[in-house]
Amino acid sequence: QVHLEESGGGLVQSGGSLRLSCVVSGFTHNYYAIAWFRQAPGEEREGLSCLSADDGSTYYSDAVKGRFTISRDNAANTVHLQMNSLRPEDTAVYFCAADRAGATYCRDRYSYLKPLHEDKYDFWGQGTQVTVSS
Repeated sequence: QVHLEESGGGLVQSGGSLRLSCVVSGFTHNYYAIAWFRQAPGEEREGLSCLSADDGSTYYSDAVKGRFTISRDNAANTVHLQMNSLRPEDTAVYFCAADRAGATYCRDRYSYLKPLHEDKYDFWGQGTQVTVSS
């Protein structure tokens, strides 16, 4: 059974940084795409970044491009989201998600495939709260 568990959330001042982690267990291989989403109160869930199953290519939403970095440590079955230059509007619950199909479209040239659409991901963590104070 696939299980994802996020950690690393907390309270940070505007302009600060946080590093989120997502430990993935239950897969019998490392060939899966993984993504980060967030959901603020009263808002829809928003895709932030994803990392392809094959070569680790990445894709970012415009909201976080240049500020957030997704990375993967296959040896530790862990995916990280380094978040810099945080803003109050980044306050949300942050989720990691994985697909079962091994998607390879997390790259800019495949943006028309909507790599950050939540329907593309099959397994979800419970989330970790990030609060950015002004």
